[in-house]
Amino acid sequence: MNKKVDQKSPYVDIINLPRPVSKKHAPLTMKQRAAQFSPFAAVSGHSEAIEKTTLELEKQFK
Repeated sequence: MNKKVDQKSPYVDIINLPRPVSKKHAPLTMKQRAAQFSPFAAVSGHSEAIEKTTLELEKQFK
């Protein structure tokens, strides 16, 4: 996949090089890659607290 690259680009010398492959580490599975980039839950238990409050309010207004 050699695309035409602007010769003024600072990356012109490396843009078409092959992707490096580690000799020490096996590639990550899709699940492992997804876990790396998944959002970080800064407040543990937050979603559970919201769900609990929602259920309590639903009971009050029924």
